[in-house]
This record gives sequence, C-alpha cells and structure tokens, in this order.
Amino acid sequence: MLLKKKAFLCELCVSVVKNKPMFNHLLIVCVGNICRSPTAEYLLKKQLQEKGATITVESAGIAALVGKPASPTAVTLAAEAGVDMTPHRARQLTPGLIRSHDLILVMEQGHIKAVESMAPEARGKVHLLGRWQHNIEIPDPYRQGDAAYQHALELIQKTTRQWASKLSL
Repeated sequence: MLLKKKAFLCELCVSVVKNKPMFNHLLIVCVGNICRSPTAEYLLKKQLQEKGATITVESAGIAALVGKPASPTAVTLAAEAGVDMTPHRARQLTPGLIRSHDLILVMEQGHIKAVESMAPEARGKVHLLGRWQHNIEIPDPYRQGDAAYQHALELIQKTTRQWASKLSL
C-alpha cells in the first residue's frame, strides 16, 4: 500500500520535466463555499507561499451561496489560525471552472460524484482533501455551532499541510 501511495505521489504531484510542478491551478470545493472550501483555500495558499510554491488556489461551491462572505465563525477561527478570509465571496462551481483547474480537492465522497457529473472529463483529477489522512471526509459545520467549526478547521489544517508538502516538492 505504501508503494502505491508513493507511486501516486510521483505521478500526481511532480513533473520531472524542468522540475516544475504538474499543478498550477488548484480548486477546492464544498457545498456553499462559505465554510470549508474557503478555509482550506486560504490555509493552503498560505502554506504553499511559505514553501515557495507558486500554485494558484481557489474555491467554489456545488450549491454556492453566491456573493456571500465566508461564515463569521469560519472567518474568526481562520484569523486565529493566521489567515484573513474577509475578502472571500462565494462562487458557484461550473464546468468551465472544473476544466480550468489541474487538481480539484473536495470535502466528501459525494462531492467527487457531483464534480464528475458536472464535467465527466474531470475524472482522475478530483480527490478528497483528506486523501493523505486515510481518505477522511471533512464534515460540514454550517449551522452546527462553534465546536463543529473548530473540528472542521483542525481537519482542514492537517489535510492542507499534507497537500502543501506534497505539492511543493
């Protein structure tokens, strides 16, 4: 199993040609694009910048609350984690967005199906954010209270750190 993961990492994350990353445009997807995906977007952007990687990270929602800012609780917790999410505005996932990104990270298995049904050609480039944590799913904290947001943040921090390490090889 370990060899399979290492082989996947080599194929997925690193282009041997000219030592450039294989992925330049990454999209993170959840449902409303006001809690999980913007949190993951802003954390991963920061982590990649700290590692010197120049990968564009964006987010969108399967059923986005278009134009809405990130949830106040998500903004507060992200600020405590060192990221400012106040500029975020939710946007709708579209087939064009899917096609324009090299790698798409989602929160739940059902999101993989939703993305692939919207753009079948995306098959193979859509993965769980929790892929490197035994394919864990990140539960939706929306309307669940502070403890649920804190739990989601902790999972997102762990998973984005792992992606940042693998993407910045």
